[in-house]
Amino acid sequence: MIQLRHISKTFRVAKREAGLKNAVKSFFRRDYTEVKALKDVSFTISEGEMVGYIGPNGAGKSSTIKIMSGVMAPDSGECIINGRVPWKERTAHVQQIGVVFGQRSQLWWDVPVIDSFELIRDIYRVQPDAYRKTSRTLIDMLDIGEIVKTPARQLSLGQRMRCEIAASLLHQPKVLFLDEPTIGLDAVSKIAVREFVKALNRENGTTVILTTHDMQDIEALTERILLIGKGQILLDGSLEELKKRRSGHRTLTVDYSGESLPALPGADILKDLNGHAQLRIDTGRLAVAQAISLISAQVEVKDISVENESIDDLVVSLYKEFEI
Repeated sequence: MIQLRHISKTFRVAKREAGLKNAVKSFFRRDYTEVKALKDVSFTISEGEMVGYIGPNGAGKSSTIKIMSGVMAPDSGECIINGRVPWKERTAHVQQIGVVFGQRSQLWWDVPVIDSFELIRDIYRVQPDAYRKTSRTLIDMLDIGEIVKTPARQLSLGQRMRCEIAASLLHQPKVLFLDEPTIGLDAVSKIAVREFVKALNRENGTTVILTTHDMQDIEALTERILLIGKGQILLDGSLEELKKRRSGHRTLTVDYSGESLPALPGADILKDLNGHAQLRIDTGRLAVAQAISLISAQVEVKDISVENESIDDLVVSLYKEFEI
C-alpha cells in the first residue's frame, strides 16, 4: 500500500544577521546553510492500518507527508503508494488520498460549506450519484446537517474541523492523512472526530496516517507508531510494545509535611513544591513499596498515589532516550 525506501531530503536555507547593514549585504551575497530534513527514511504501511507518525517539531513529519501526498519530491529514494509515485503521477494520486490539516482550511471562507463540497466534487470529478450518496453518509455520521448551510467563517473550530474531514472524504480516498486534526478542539469535538475516524477505518478499510502532538489521539486511534527524530526513523512498533518496554516505571504523587523529599536511588523527582511532589520510579532499581517506606521515614506523608506512566510520559521518555 505505502512503501518508502531510503527517502532523503535536504533544504537550502538563507541566513543573515540582524541589522540594516546585513539586510543590504544580503541583496548582493547570501549565506546558505543546508538542513537535512529526512535522512534515509524507510517504512511500509499496509492497507487498512492506522499509524501514528510522531516526533518533535522539526523532526521531519511534514516533509514526509508532503512527499507522500505528492506536493514535494525527495532528493533520493523511492516512494510508492497504491502502485504510483506521488510526485510523478499527481493527478491520479490525489484521487486516492485525502488530507486534513488542523491549521489550514480547504473550505471557501465566505460561502456555505455545502457550496465548498460541490466545488470539491467538481475538482475531483465525482459522479453525481456517488457524490450524493457519500455526502449524505458523511453529513449524517459527522452530524453536520445544519452546519453545512453556514459559511465556513461563521463556524466554531470544532464545527469547521468536522466539515474539513467530510470535505477530504467526498471522493472516497483509500488513504487519509490527518495532520493535527483535533488541535484546539474541546473534549466533545475531539471524541466525535476520533469516533468517526475509527468508524471510517472499520467500515471502509481506509488507511490512516496521523501526525499529532496530542498523545491521547495516538492512544485512541492507532495501534502502531513511527517515531521520527532529526530526519530519521528511530522507532517502529506497536503501542503495546512501547508500553511494555517502559512498563518498569511508575509515577508516585505525594502530599507531605516537611521541607523537601529526600533523594532516592532509582527515582527522579519531577516536581517538589509546597509539600506536593511527583517522582518517577524505576521499579527495576527501586520497588514502589521501598520508595514509600524511605519517604515515610523522613517526612510526614499526608496522601500518596501510584500510577502507571501516561502515554505522554512514555513519549517524552522516548524523546530523552533518543536525544531528540
